[in-house]
Amino acid sequence: MPGTVTVTLVKSAHGRPPKQRGTLNALGLTKIRQERTFTKNETVLGMIAKVEHLVEVSES
Repeated sequence: MPGTVTVTLVKSAHGRPPKQRGTLNALGLTKIRQERTFTKNETVLGMIAKVEHLVEVSES
């Protein structure tokens, strides 16, 4: 599972449940079109899975 993954926020966290907003904050995504790059690991992939309807993911 080596490599990196880039996550881009494409939908707002406004009106979402607190756990989803917290997950986005933990990923460092607070503004639409903001991108963050992470090393691929189980923790990050699990967080992405919780908010996959709000983000766009690209692997590199």
